[in-house]
Amino acid sequence: MQPLEFAGSTTVVTGAASGMGAAVARLLAAEGAHLALIDHNADALTAVAAELTGTTVTTHVVDLRDDRAVFAVAAEIAAVHGQVNALITCAGSSMLGTLDQLTMEEMRWLVDVNLWGTVSITKALLPLLRAAPAAHITHLASVYALAAPAGRIPYAMSKFAVRGFSEALRHELEGTSVSVGAVYPAGVRTGIILHGRYAAAIDPAIAARAAAAQAAMYHTEPADAAALIVRATRRRRVRTMIGREARLIDLLVRLAPTMYWAAMRRPLRAATDTTTP
Repeated sequence: MQPLEFAGSTTVVTGAASGMGAAVARLLAAEGAHLALIDHNADALTAVAAELTGTTVTTHVVDLRDDRAVFAVAAEIAAVHGQVNALITCAGSSMLGTLDQLTMEEMRWLVDVNLWGTVSITKALLPLLRAAPAAHITHLASVYALAAPAGRIPYAMSKFAVRGFSEALRHELEGTSVSVGAVYPAGVRTGIILHGRYAAAIDPAIAARAAAAQAAMYHTEPADAAALIVRATRRRRVRTMIGREARLIDLLVRLAPTMYWAAMRRPLRAATDTTTP
């Protein structure tokens, strides 16, 4: 498959105001890619864009849960950039809590952000991607799209769905100029868990303790993860693991598809316990 050339072509990055999205934008700008950066945080997005010089950078502030706004942003991108050669969806959030603790509204919010936001921006930009001689979509999934831990039902549910969406779309686009892949990070130090949401029923101190326990298990720097995401996009890879833990969990689930939680329970105990102070 023909690799992508970033220099002089346009890449759209969601979640570009922080974490892996911002790191991806910096790497692509250094390669001479034109960028359309999307996030809901206007100030942080402007700050990231100000760092990027020597190429065309546009910023688009949008809540990816708002389909009309997403399709309007796609029209803005088309007007400025014309065709799009790559879409990298880094936007997402987290949610702590058990099914007993979470409300339906809280779970729907996270699924809207992680899943439907990904679907919406992909659908809106697909005509622009099809217009390119070669294009690739990289969806950011998660190690929790491979294995579902206790205490993370809405997050795992949304990321398993992103994985399914990515794979089904890849099959739909077989034989076209557009390829699709998913990235499965584990333990990237982005602050997503520390700044994510938790069920209102959880004591804030308990939520902070559980989030800190999860964050302590993260070892990969965002810049290192971004380098792998950019490489996977360039090579139009279907499946990319980020972090040693992701590769181990992928292997564990393959070997013990109904028993993997027995091996994961103990190391994740403090991170998944949202009841003990």
